[in-house]
Amino acid sequence: MVTGTPAVGKTTIASLLASKLNATHIDLAGLVKREKLISGADEKRETLIADVDKVSKRVQRIIEASKRDIIVDGHYAVDVIPTKDINLVFVLRRSPDELKKEMEERGFREKKLQENLAAEILDICLWEAMSACGHSKVCEIDVTGKEIKEVVGEAILVLEGKKKCTVGIVDWLGKLDRENRLHDFLNPF
Repeated sequence: MVTGTPAVGKTTIASLLASKLNATHIDLAGLVKREKLISGADEKRETLIADVDKVSKRVQRIIEASKRDIIVDGHYAVDVIPTKDINLVFVLRRSPDELKKEMEERGFREKKLQENLAAEILDICLWEAMSACGHSKVCEIDVTGKEIKEVVGEAILVLEGKKKCTVGIVDWLGKLDRENRLHDFLNPF
């Protein structure tokens, strides 16, 4: 599984990783849109709300029918895949500076940008992955300043047992606090 805050590169990295491993790639956001697995819309955030039960059932059917390994990506992936079916979770992390620039380039509205920056700074996706899967199944990768192939190579080394899987490698909150820059990213909504 590949998870992380929106705009960290989950889908791109998961797609290349699946290709390198001859695995099936499931992009949860794409699946939800294609198969209309939604429960409604969040007008405030201007986004669709995935129907977690429908998504979970659909992904389970894909897993059961597959003869290959599966790479699932999505920021809520740990909410739709049973822990027993998860071998490893890669939580992608990206510096708030890079993340903000990427989200602005993608046209994120201010509220959504602020929420996602706060989620990255406060380790929300990492915390959710560890809460759902336990420490032993979670591997944090800092993608800041790295090329896609480099990140995929790092993930493959972990999967092959040639690199240790670790968590706690980034501390954006502490870094920004030491630099007296928290106010640049954690503004009231």
